[in-house]
Amino acid sequence: MSQVRALAALCLLVGGVMLPFAPAQATPRDENPLAAHPWGVYQGNAEMAWAPYTLATGKEKKLLGKIALQPKAKWFGNWIPNNDIADKVHAYIDNATGGDPDVMVHMTLFRMNPWEQDACARLPTKAEKASYKQYVRRFARAVGDAHAAVVLQPDGPFALCAPGGSKAHSKLIAYTAERLSRLPHTTTYIEAGSAEWNGYDPQRAVKLLVRGGVEHVRGFTFNVTHYESTSSQIEFGAQVVAALAERGIHGKHFVVDTAENGRPFTGTWWRAHNDGERWDNAATCQKKEQKRCVTLGIPPTTRVARERWGLSDEVEKLARKHVDAYLWAGRPWLHNQTAPFSLTRALDIARTTPY
Repeated sequence: MSQVRALAALCLLVGGVMLPFAPAQATPRDENPLAAHPWGVYQGNAEMAWAPYTLATGKEKKLLGKIALQPKAKWFGNWIPNNDIADKVHAYIDNATGGDPDVMVHMTLFRMNPWEQDACARLPTKAEKASYKQYVRRFARAVGDAHAAVVLQPDGPFALCAPGGSKAHSKLIAYTAERLSRLPHTTTYIEAGSAEWNGYDPQRAVKLLVRGGVEHVRGFTFNVTHYESTSSQIEFGAQVVAALAERGIHGKHFVVDTAENGRPFTGTWWRAHNDGERWDNAATCQKKEQKRCVTLGIPPTTRVARERWGLSDEVEKLARKHVDAYLWAGRPWLHNQTAPFSLTRALDIARTTPY
């Protein structure tokens, strides 16, 4: 390989910025598919932190780089019309990989409608089901043979609140899980909320995951848009893996979202101390000494048991055995984790992260 091609495999030069791909782990654990490829970093307006980073200078640019230069899972949802989804996926993959077919991209599929509180009030209509499946098929065809890690349907526990105990939402998630499983290089993780959201009851998470087709995919993910500790998610996830095995579903792995849990707290703590504050816009840390506030957590990586992460020996063992990676799908640098970009939030969480 020439020097130019070797450098291109590690870096991408855009607008004068040399951007490194996140390194894969040298020796994949248990043939971890996320550890076998370098991770791409998307550089475009669909990542709202990117333009502010490119326009910044000095210390502000260095801080924003802690967000902009990390591989993150771009969200694809019902704000993208069915007719446009294939083009959007192609454009994202082309940008994030820099044209290198060995590079892995991260994606979040969030297309369910109705969802969240609406899913507790009504079931999807026949037309909505058909539209959802069309979207998924077009999404999958667009991903094709690219190397991709997909977080499937954040806020997963809402599938269990369907009227009359219906499995309608779960069946659509299972449809997607099966469809994505046909792709040669796509690794899918079904989102199952968080440890606290499941009441620390692994059977509740198992119910959600089995209904959602976890048997078709690599495993599941916790903590998307939540702030709970990485250790609590690992401990709970290991219990869920064991409970799935008891149901005859063996060998599942999981990932943990660490985008916003650098100073972790639970929903119970937050409700007791944040009267009137919106969950997705919880207060950011102002000083590194603060214990419970929003700041960046462990950077995206497959090196899940590094001493630097401060995990106990027991949690490190569980991480090595069960956790494929720490990923960033949550977006605490955005207002309400959706839009618009908030420079104040971004600088706060970049300045105060313990990592």
